[in-house]
Amino acid sequence: MVQFPQSGNGFASALEGLADITFQLPDPEDEQISDDVFDQQVENAWLVCDRFDLQTEIWRGKILRAVRDREKKTGDGRGTGFLNWLKNREIGKSQAYSLIELANSADTLLKEGHLDPTAIKNFSKRAFVETAKSSPEIQQLVADAAQKGDRITRREVKQLTDEWTAMSSDLIPDEVKEKAADRSIPSRYLAPLVKELEKLPDSHVSALQVDVATNPTVDTLKQATTDARNLAKYLDAAAQVQAINQSSVDVEMALSEAMRLGCLNTASDLVKQAAQLEQTIAKLYTTWKRLGSLADRLYIDTGASTPSLRSLITCIERLSGEVIEVPLDDMGDRTIRLRILSE
Repeated sequence: MVQFPQSGNGFASALEGLADITFQLPDPEDEQISDDVFDQQVENAWLVCDRFDLQTEIWRGKILRAVRDREKKTGDGRGTGFLNWLKNREIGKSQAYSLIELANSADTLLKEGHLDPTAIKNFSKRAFVETAKSSPEIQQLVADAAQKGDRITRREVKQLTDEWTAMSSDLIPDEVKEKAADRSIPSRYLAPLVKELEKLPDSHVSALQVDVATNPTVDTLKQATTDARNLAKYLDAAAQVQAINQSSVDVEMALSEAMRLGCLNTASDLVKQAAQLEQTIAKLYTTWKRLGSLADRLYIDTGASTPSLRSLITCIERLSGEVIEVPLDDMGDRTIRLRILSE
């Protein structure tokens, strides 16, 4: 068996028993084995490999981190020695830093005391990193589940995160939290609502809170999340539209009227498209000016000896002149003409 260096946090002991992987895979041609049994045996073998992969790569990350830190201490200050070390072992820089991140994640969870080293085997690699990036409350929830023997993938991390978000957020009415607590409403519908409500002013949040508190159902939550998302888009887009900012229109009142008539999505799309059109026009003008400048420069640099270049410039005049002409179809039956009036 491979001997691992000892460490104070007991991490090495968590790897013992995984240094040698030995298991018997089911015979894929054995028709006497049912599909369910075959799938279960294959899944068990896969999980063993997954556990070994995670813990081995944590160690690789620790090794890479040690080499990198040594280079910082004694190297030339540019990291050349570390990069050469990676090159000699055919390890990409991004891969190396991904492994270092994994090692840092292990340190975070173990040093904070949220996770027992022996529970690492229950994590997938991506779930482990995801957990380390989470808040201390989420780390504790995930660690508790892992230490009970639960298999932790990113799905479990997301589920626990959603549950914590739903139960801890002041934006979710108590009526909805009670439904989530007794599992009559899945918590996964609450986290997206919280995310969207956090973007809104208090006045708009209150109205949506009343709706979901009055009728705490999945459909109401989904509709409230959609409305909150459209509200945020409306407010963001309206702030960017100069045609609105330079007028006396009451944006908030227009929003309230759109909500009352149930056409919030249309109003949101209206101001969003207006913002995009203004941005497109500004970009069009900048490009048009650049095109004209290039055409003028090329005209000066050419003469009778370059008839083809002159012909090219002539063709481009349909786009660089005061009136821009662009066909809308291949046949040229429909043409759009834009006239740019310079200052």
